[in-house]
Amino acid sequence: MAYAIPDSVRDLREQVVRFVEDRVIPQEQMIFRGGDEAETARAKLKEEAKAEGLWAIGHPKSMGGLGVPWLEYTYINEVIGRSDVAMNTFGSYSLQTCLMLDSAATDWQRDTLLYPAVKGDIHVAFAVTEPGAASSDPTNITTTARLEGDEWVINGRKWYTSAALTSEWICVMCRTEGDDAPLHERFTMLLVPSSSPGYKIERDVFVMGLDSNHPECSYTNVRVPKENVLGERGQGFKLFQTRLGPARMTNVMRWLGQAQRAFDIMCDRINTREVRGGKLSSKQLMQQYVYDSYVEIQTARMMTLDAAEKMGRGEQARVEISAVKTYAARMLNHVLDRAIQVHGALGVCDDTPLEHMYRMARIYRIVDGPDEVHIERVGRNILREYDAGRGWDFASR
Repeated sequence: MAYAIPDSVRDLREQVVRFVEDRVIPQEQMIFRGGDEAETARAKLKEEAKAEGLWAIGHPKSMGGLGVPWLEYTYINEVIGRSDVAMNTFGSYSLQTCLMLDSAATDWQRDTLLYPAVKGDIHVAFAVTEPGAASSDPTNITTTARLEGDEWVINGRKWYTSAALTSEWICVMCRTEGDDAPLHERFTMLLVPSSSPGYKIERDVFVMGLDSNHPECSYTNVRVPKENVLGERGQGFKLFQTRLGPARMTNVMRWLGQAQRAFDIMCDRINTREVRGGKLSSKQLMQQYVYDSYVEIQTARMMTLDAAEKMGRGEQARVEISAVKTYAARMLNHVLDRAIQVHGALGVCDDTPLEHMYRMARIYRIVDGPDEVHIERVGRNILREYDAGRGWDFASR
């Protein structure tokens, strides 16, 4: 396949580039500081993006989005990824949750949650991870839900609940079945209104020093109607998997944008910084930094496009997604580390976006499955192919 920007999204991509570069990035520092001015700016950017037809670009048309396919969406989302603020500006943050809802929602769940979430009128948080549990394996969760008459009664504790501070609904993974059920059929997704008695946000969790909106929340005898099950009872783990692939891919796309921005900043610094004996660009070590970053970014980009193409064909692409999720997260850490090193003292203060990007990048090696889980998965799946006599022919994959 050709990896040039497809003509079908070239104009749209350029429109997003201009929006991010001219309107989003100039307001980043002010928005990161928070407060009323920041919230006003966020809301204004969001409305401007909607007015220009740049909202929910990757969401399927059936749910109210623009319906840009996975491969083409890579070229758009890498631009959005240049700024964390842009995720909310263009509504891309809800894609993976909306895809999960779309795969299992009833008619009332679509009207109440899915369509409003696509429009950005409400937020739907996602609660799986628990303090004290090895959440790289969701079968370890201990939050329970028992059926009493026509209501589910939920008890437990979650943390890193994405967007819980600003969400009207929370999709909660609960254990609903006993030990007699198969391990991966003991869990159910339940939809919980944030106004429910017994639901409490205990604290926001500051991640790498950043105010994250991934708080710790408790559920004490929280009651929701029986029909608040998303999908089928006991199928929560399977439903969870439908969210993970898209979540990992949209993250990787954005990491390409972060890496591109860091690379731009680093190369500009190398070309303009005067040191004893000339500019940094005359130093072989700096040329090595550029070379290493180029190779890593290009490799991650090819891997991302390859995985996105397979997803667009309806393939699960488990090996490809796990491999690029791990590689791209490490790549971003390496590129940002070099960019900061090139800037010296300037690189570790907020006069550039690098220090904020670097802190976020370190988180990425853990979220949506830590490196170790994905490395093990890739190795295991490939070895299974050889054990079955099929092998792994890169040319035909």
